[in-house]
Amino acid sequence: MIAPQGRGIAGPDLTVDTFRILHVSTGNVCRSPITERLTRYALTHRLGDPFAGGLVVESAGTWGHEGAPMEAHAATVLADFGADPDGFIGRELLDEHVIRADLVLTATRDHRAQVISMGHSAGLRTFTLKEFTRLVRAIDPATLPDPVHGGVVGRARALVQAAAALRGWLLAPNAEADEVHDPYGAPITFFRSIGDEINQALDPVVTALTGVPTRT
Repeated sequence: MIAPQGRGIAGPDLTVDTFRILHVSTGNVCRSPITERLTRYALTHRLGDPFAGGLVVESAGTWGHEGAPMEAHAATVLADFGADPDGFIGRELLDEHVIRADLVLTATRDHRAQVISMGHSAGLRTFTLKEFTRLVRAIDPATLPDPVHGGVVGRARALVQAAAALRGWLLAPNAEADEVHDPYGAPITFFRSIGDEINQALDPVVTALTGVPTRT
């Protein structure tokens, strides 16, 4: 099984246990491509080859532009971070994507609700990106499996379970706290601010997933 070009970390080996992260936005041309590729970049920076640890990163849109390229400003933002925007292909969110995902991270609460409404027992593994960041910050890393001995996949699964258990206890301070707003049609300056917002939210998530802090 090979991940379609531009839709994740290609080349999975069926003998390797995997953990799939699915990023969801509306059109899959702005926010979720930025989040997918920044996640991939951060994982590669820390692990060398993310799939060697079993992590697969994908994205899709609730009103996805199937086959569309990434929005030009989104590609520019990724290049600013040193991430690779090339080869991306947009796609519409399908049941199979949700079924296969071990963790779904959405841009907004509406996207989260749409994913959960699709069923497939998605509720306990679907969060907005910022919601998951908030929950992850409250989890003691010492309570998670050691990625060296237990593997990154086992650690990632334990992290999702711990975050789901905290969700009812650690609420957002306000309605906007868990939202990443859509930059579609906005100038590059707004895209860059959204890129910064996404990157800051991803950093503690990738650290928690891998057990490897940001390299300076």
